Amino acid sequence: MQKNSGQRKNVIFGSLKVMVAAALLAAMSIVCGKYLKIPVGDIMRFSFENLPILLAGMAFGSVVGAITGVVADLVGCLMVGYAINPIVTLGAVAIGSLGGFVYKLCAKLPLMLKTLVTVVSAHLVGSVLIKTFGLAKFYSIPFFELMLWRTLNYVIVAALEFVIIYFILKNKAVNSALDSLKR
Repeated sequence: MQKNSGQRKNVIFGSLKVMVAAALLAAMSIVCGKYLKIPVGDIMRFSFENLPILLAGMAFGSVVGAITGVVADLVGCLMVGYAINPIVTLGAVAIGSLGGFVYKLCAKLPLMLKTLVTVVSAHLVGSVLIKTFGLAKFYSIPFFELMLWRTLNYVIVAALEFVIIYFILKNKAVNSALDSLKR
């Protein structure tokens, strides 16, 4: 932390408020992904664990999104006793960082399109490609077979997350609260 005009400013998060918001989003990701999941077989599950990670990236930028993804994945695995898979953790980082990067890149697009492009690209890279590769290696499952099932999973999950995130970001009270956090 460094002094800035009489106030303490967090170098990475910008402020303590943003750090706390990111921690809350990481906690929400853990609850959604580890405790409110709908298991499908041994290694697949429907969950909204990526929604808070995406929201962190979209609201606070790529770095905060990436850190939220790392914290959510590592702490979540430790809490429920899953083995930590660094490639899957990298997928969570990609979701958060792409959430921030793509959302900023599409800044001039209408909110609906900007949100859609962000959610789809983050899930395509982070969930379908990187996490699937990590799970295929970890469980010795053929990559393309697993990718087929995870693509179907994330078409459904991404569609639902898009709708939820869109309505969250469209809400004026939420935007006002996010703006006050960033100040």
